[in-house]
Amino acid sequence: MIGEFDFDGVFVSPLLIYAIVALAICAVVQRLLILVGFYRLVWHRALFDFALFVVLLGAVSAVAGPLIERGGWR
Repeated sequence: MIGEFDFDGVFVSPLLIYAIVALAICAVVQRLLILVGFYRLVWHRALFDFALFVVLLGAVSAVAGPLIERGGWR
């Protein structure tokens, strides 16, 4: 069980930490997609950005979850 992260007595859900990391990665990927001109091919940019965030959040939680359970990242 992962539990919570303890920051000076304040317990924070791991999902919040994962979402912040995914949001930072999403911002970088969005900048790269703007530079490449990919958004000209996208029908609904806000929906695409939300889907990108959800995919990245799933990837971050899939990678970080086992690392924390194994004790490799504390």
